[in-house]
Amino acid sequence: MKILVLNCGSSSLKYQLIDMENEKVIAKGYFERIGSYDSFVTHKVNGEKYRYDVIARDHGEAIKFVLKQFTDERYPVIKSLNEIAAIGHRIVHGGEKFQKSCIITEEVKKGIEDAVRFAPLHNPAHLQGIKACEVNLPGKPNVAVFDTAFHQTLKKEQYLYPIPYEYYEKYGIRKYGFHGTSHKYVSLEIAKLLGKPIEELKIINCHIGQGVSLCAIQNGVSVDTTMGLTPLGGVAMGSRSGDLDPSVVTYLMSKENMNPAQIDEILNKRSGLLALSGISSDNRDVERAIAQGDERAISSLKEYDFIIAQYIAKMAVTMNGVDVITFTAGVGEKGPISRAGICSHLTFMGVLLDPDKNNSVRDTEKEISSENSRVKVWVVPTNEELMIARETANLIKF
Repeated sequence: MKILVLNCGSSSLKYQLIDMENEKVIAKGYFERIGSYDSFVTHKVNGEKYRYDVIARDHGEAIKFVLKQFTDERYPVIKSLNEIAAIGHRIVHGGEKFQKSCIITEEVKKGIEDAVRFAPLHNPAHLQGIKACEVNLPGKPNVAVFDTAFHQTLKKEQYLYPIPYEYYEKYGIRKYGFHGTSHKYVSLEIAKLLGKPIEELKIINCHIGQGVSLCAIQNGVSVDTTMGLTPLGGVAMGSRSGDLDPSVVTYLMSKENMNPAQIDEILNKRSGLLALSGISSDNRDVERAIAQGDERAISSLKEYDFIIAQYIAKMAVTMNGVDVITFTAGVGEKGPISRAGICSHLTFMGVLLDPDKNNSVRDTEKEISSENSRVKVWVVPTNEELMIARETANLIKF
């Protein structure tokens, strides 16, 4: 069985074709600048990389081009598009309507459209991708896998904001949480690695990339998370502010005569580690500046790591303890400096890293805590595409 996994961004398309017999990726790629005259795709197959400059006016044209590559006689990975059993779509926001992955129907598409108000850049692109697959792969089931669905197990006291209740009723303003597919994948993987039923574990997963979110997982379900109504909430990120005093927003709007769009641009694209360091939203650039003795860079990474540690402690409070902390995504998998900085604030919880193990781990699953640590600490690479493929395969079997 072969599953096509699609992640349609506002002007991009990430894709993987996965053979579920061995869960092997047989082709993957990234289409960039969709809707622009200089759009292009990078297609990878059999260890080789190919770049094509191709004008794609929308996601439909991009997907049509990608599908042709799978059967291209120069590097065919399938003989016919009929070999594709189903398509799994990453959907950023499902609102309250969707509590799990589901086969896409007209009703599901309407639900995704209703959630556009929460994800105006992403959900319309997801709908374009679904429509393109319905046209180019007629009769093949499409499955929606929602970033928000994993967090629908949060209790009301975890997801409600302390603002007038009428705004929740009228507008659905509440914590939804994101990166759910990643959090679910890593929690299942760490349970296997520890050889324990997931229902017996208290897990804090730290998904740290350009976007950052933490998740408390108890009895196999999400019981708390850091991102909120949108992916802007929670800890400071690469270019996003995370949580801050709400009065900062109104103060800036008043002093700088800003409108909501301008404030949104500042908090999403000009804040976080980028703002603290004055250098970059990328940890690697900041770490290079630290190596050269840049005082602001040193201070910014310390604050960034400290904020994440504070939220790890908050997740532990929700579960009244923690058995294992996992690090995943770009910085989580490749950043020993930040992992060490974060964990240095958690010794009161019994968290102790083994420096040699921590410094030697990149992009592989490995325990990095010392033998004396009361809480296990692991690096576990995430694989959201495989999780989407698994969810898709499970749904179409029935």
